[in-house]
Amino acid sequence: MLRGPGTIYDRVIKRVFDVTASTAALMVLSPFLGVVAIAVWRKHGRPVLFRQVRTGKDGKPFEIMKFRTMSNERDDRGELLPDKDRMTSLGRWLRETSIDELPEMLNVLRGEMSLVGPRPLLHRYMAHYSPRQNRRHECRPGITGWVAVNGRNTGTWAERFELDVFYVENLGPVLDLWILVKTVWTVVSREGVEPGFADQMPDFTGT
Repeated sequence: MLRGPGTIYDRVIKRVFDVTASTAALMVLSPFLGVVAIAVWRKHGRPVLFRQVRTGKDGKPFEIMKFRTMSNERDDRGELLPDKDRMTSLGRWLRETSIDELPEMLNVLRGEMSLVGPRPLLHRYMAHYSPRQNRRHECRPGITGWVAVNGRNTGTWAERFELDVFYVENLGPVLDLWILVKTVWTVVSREGVEPGFADQMPDFTGT
C-alpha cells in the first residue's frame, strides 16, 4: 500500500526521496544561497536565519529555519514595530518567490520536515485544533503542500485545514508529484499571491 500516513511510501520511499532531493538541491544551490545570505545580512543584519518553534509530525515541536525577511526596527519605547512596517523590499521579494523557505531543506535533512506536506504552524496553535484539524499532524509538515498550490494566502483557516486533511487522507506519490510540479508553476506565475502577501495571516484561535 502506497497511500496514507504510516505506509511504506510515507515511512521509507518518501523519506529517501526527501533526503536525496534536498541534498542535491543544497549542493546545486549553495552558491545562490550564499549570495542570498549575504544580501540578507547586509539588509537585515544578524542573524541571517529566522528561527521559530513550529509543530511537526505527531504534534512534536521543532525549530523551523528561514531566511529573515524583516528588519529589527523598533519604536521610541524600544519595542519592535508591527511586521508590516518591518518588511523590507528584499524580504517581500524573498517571500513572494518563496526563496525565504529554502533553508527549510535543512529541516528536511534533520527529519523534521518533508518536501511536501501540510505547512508547519506555530506550536501554540495546538491548543485550538479540533480533532479533525489535528489530523494535519499525522505526517511530516512540508516546505510546500496542497494548500500552497491551492491559493497560498487566499483561503481562510478553515479552508486551509480542510485542504490539509484532504492531503493526509490522500497522501501518495501521485499527489506529491503533482504538488511539486504545481509548486514550480505557482512560484513562477505568482498564482494566488495577493499584494498583501507579505502580511501574515491573523492568529488562529480556533473555529
